[in-house]
Amino acid sequence: MRNCFYYWGFAAWLAYYINHPLYTPPSYGQKQVNFALIMCLTCEAGNFSIHIALSNLRKDSKGSKTCKIPYPTKNPFTWLFYFVSCPNYTYELGTWIGFTIMTQCVPVGLFTLLCFIQLTVWAKDKHYTYLREFKDYPSLRMSIIPFLL
Repeated sequence: MRNCFYYWGFAAWLAYYINHPLYTPPSYGQKQVNFALIMCLTCEAGNFSIHIALSNLRKDSKGSKTCKIPYPTKNPFTWLFYFVSCPNYTYELGTWIGFTIMTQCVPVGLFTLLCFIQLTVWAKDKHYTYLREFKDYPSLRMSIIPFLL
């Protein structure tokens, strides 16, 4: 219930500002919108690729659902696994940053900040779970932001 209220509440608030008659377009116009749209679409494709990779990780020929360490595949979007434990959260954050750039709206920026905080909490938890479960877990990986966090 809390998640529904959070997402639907923010969606309504963001939609109000973005669709308001006094809304002003981004400072750099269509170039800014196009750049941010490409960023959003790229990050969404990355997020989708990571979800597929994680889904395939749990499948094997015997139907077992044992937990395994995720590693990069031939898909370039999965190469983020070299650096972070939760690239799906990294890509989701990238999508919201792109949307913030696209709309250049303070409420969207606030939502992105709160989203970053929540995704970081989840990513750190997952990262520590991986470290506890797997003694041979790659030591260079961070939780959500490569080389930083």
